[in-house]
Amino acid sequence: MAKTTSLHCRVVEGKDLPAKDVSGSSDPYCVVKVDNEVVARTATVWKSLNPFWGEEYTLRLPHGFRSLAVYVLDEDTIGQDDVIGKVSLSRQQISAEPRGVDSWLSLVPVDPDEEVQGEIHLELRVPEQGHPRVLRCHLIEARDLAPRDPSGTSDPFARVLCCGHTLETAVIKKTRFPRWDEVLEFELAEGEPREAVLSVELWDWDIVGKNDFLGRVEFPLDTICMEPTKGWFQLLPFPSGARDRGGQLGALRLAVRLEEDTVLPPPYYQPLIQLLTEPVLCPGQPPAGMALAILEEVTSGDSRQDVATKLVKIFLGQGLAVPLLDYLVTRELARTTDPNTLFRSNSLASKSMEQFMKVVGLPYLHEVLKPVVNRIFEEKKYVELDPGKMELSRGRRISFKGSLSEAQVRESSLELLKGYLGDIVDAIVGSVDKCPLLMRVAFKQLRRRVEERFPSEQHEEVRYFAISGFLFLRFFAPAVLTPKLFSLREQHADPRTGRTLLLLAKALQSIGNLGLQLGQGKEPWMAPLHAVLLPSVTRVTAFLDSLVAVESTEAGEEPMPPALFQPSATLKEGYLHTRTVRGAMLLPRFAFKKRYFWLSSEALTYSKSPEWQRCSIPVPQMRAVERVDEGTFQHPHVMQIVAQDGTGELHTTYIQCKSAQELWQWLWALRRASSANEAMLPTCHPGTFRAGRWTCCLQPACTAPGCSRTHSTVALGEWRDPLDPAAAAQTLYRHLRQAGARLRAAEGPEDSVKDEPPGPGQAGEPVAGRLQAVLRDLDIAHDTFARREGAPGLPPSPPTAPSHPVAPPPAICTPEAAAGTTALPPALPPPPASPFIPPRTHVRGQRD
Repeated sequence: MAKTTSLHCRVVEGKDLPAKDVSGSSDPYCVVKVDNEVVARTATVWKSLNPFWGEEYTLRLPHGFRSLAVYVLDEDTIGQDDVIGKVSLSRQQISAEPRGVDSWLSLVPVDPDEEVQGEIHLELRVPEQGHPRVLRCHLIEARDLAPRDPSGTSDPFARVLCCGHTLETAVIKKTRFPRWDEVLEFELAEGEPREAVLSVELWDWDIVGKNDFLGRVEFPLDTICMEPTKGWFQLLPFPSGARDRGGQLGALRLAVRLEEDTVLPPPYYQPLIQLLTEPVLCPGQPPAGMALAILEEVTSGDSRQDVATKLVKIFLGQGLAVPLLDYLVTRELARTTDPNTLFRSNSLASKSMEQFMKVVGLPYLHEVLKPVVNRIFEEKKYVELDPGKMELSRGRRISFKGSLSEAQVRESSLELLKGYLGDIVDAIVGSVDKCPLLMRVAFKQLRRRVEERFPSEQHEEVRYFAISGFLFLRFFAPAVLTPKLFSLREQHADPRTGRTLLLLAKALQSIGNLGLQLGQGKEPWMAPLHAVLLPSVTRVTAFLDSLVAVESTEAGEEPMPPALFQPSATLKEGYLHTRTVRGAMLLPRFAFKKRYFWLSSEALTYSKSPEWQRCSIPVPQMRAVERVDEGTFQHPHVMQIVAQDGTGELHTTYIQCKSAQELWQWLWALRRASSANEAMLPTCHPGTFRAGRWTCCLQPACTAPGCSRTHSTVALGEWRDPLDPAAAAQTLYRHLRQAGARLRAAEGPEDSVKDEPPGPGQAGEPVAGRLQAVLRDLDIAHDTFARREGAPGLPPSPPTAPSHPVAPPPAICTPEAAAGTTALPPALPPPPASPFIPPRTHVRGQRD
């Protein structure tokens, strides 16, 4: 059993931010921190005081996290970035809202005394014997302290205050990982007040000016007198003195939702997964009475995206993604009477197809669109067709003959749009062979179902529109409009480039609508593009014919591996500088070489250039991916990858990035790829071994254990999460339980148990009743594990046997019955009644 804590955080937009640049604007971006650990960074929105980011993260968190903070900063080309303000939410504030926090929050100033980080290791005890009584404070060490000096380190010392007396430790120079190993003693007077406290403060010593605060911890004196206290303790700031400045710093809109789940061992979810897969394994059954249909009926609009994502993952893992989409599409078509509204709503079928395209087709999307999108970003051409938004004064930058006329701007913009749009359409219509076979088979099934539902000649275009509505309106056009959200670019577009992308996205939407709405919109200024769009529609319909001209038997859908989808896909690439250390050896300061890197879910590969022989670090061998302290090398923005080879030896690869943003992007990409690895290191050294000691903690032994905790928090996109069928099934179980009354209503009077023997494909009881029984069995299993965890002394009694055994699908449910596949996995077994399956406990981020 594993406890999981996930935080869904969407950084939506900001408003009324203060101007930090001389131009009267700002270049804002956001940094997301969990317990003072940076876990995500948005792209920069250039020259805007009302930026829109729209970036969403799913954060895998340690189970005991305390707070979330989002900082808004202004990016500067020269010097340090300016801090605009921050928004902080405690765990209690987030948990108090069952549906999460979704609102505008005012930014507050950032107080340096509140920006603390790190932990202190100490022991406090009062010996029982002796008079007068003496409190012994053993300050052992601290780690991960905030860097207060320009060198990226600090000169920390500890100050202990108790009963009106103050003692200090020695100053440890140039380290964020001091080790004092000092004992400070305080004599306790008789009748000391019970409310007295012992306060331990850490400070950075400065030769000039006042010392900088690093953090503090407090302990009630009566607690120390009763029993010794020892361990690692999180440093806390002084009580907050920040006040809401009435919106003077602007506001930030956040959507934050906390999910805490207990995931049972996988066999416990097999009956639920089996019920959900029955419709595709037994397509002859009435679709209205199947578990998938019930799930669709009880799923609300707010949760439909999450349910669709988890369904696609489960069915991809079973090798049944195409039959799932076929089943949902068939139900959607049965409810549709007007073909013009087909798949227009955010139904479960539409959302599932959308998630399926993102998971399976993202490498295809990159191959088709990335060259053109990159060129648009690089050229930064001014494009505008709307007369109300034209800035004719821009003509002075490109002409010595004064401002351009409206007609000249329109003509030049039209030529640029025709060129970009032509390149995009050429790339799409020429990509038939690049499209994943699984997507092509899914589109073929979709077209066949649409033709069966609307067979008349007057609806001939519906068979094209059904596919183009997904492929263009929900895949290509959104990716062109916001390339950052589809990983096509690492930054958002500036306003000029963003306007070009918006016009191209509108044109692609018109093509996806097969030109049916040309001349009917509210934007008559788009009319000059119609001459380009109409021929493109003809080419696109031919492309769609070729796309579905594939034999279903060619796409034998195999179960996806329990790793990232598309294991051969390149997740990130680019030039970096690297140096590898094998075992215990000294690393010189200047030892980095330029190499080209590719990251996939299988390995991090690099070579002198894309054409040279390559070296690689297998992702399963990675044991830590961490930042290196500033000042360790004479290079900024360095990270390290600690990998373990087949003999158990650790090898450290240091990698230098060009900027802080690139550093964090590579860190998150590598942590995401290795998030499913086992045997990750709990600690590591954020420095290097040089001149007979570690530069971080100053330890003289090269084999000394790591002085800094490794970071386990991973920022993931929902559809790029590693495949975990048990976690996905737990999410569906939670949604079904939250449905409550709607689920009971789905049972209905007609679902009463009948006396006649079960027919083919039935388990002797209506599916709604069987589903309720499966949910009750999962309730019992959760209660059993909860009791065992709450009371360790309880005997390991086995979980209650299933009250309603789930019968496997009968033999008539052959793989051939599920269209689009040639081989399906065997029927899943029911959950075991015995022996007892012990919980698998894995708490990521546990302190050593």
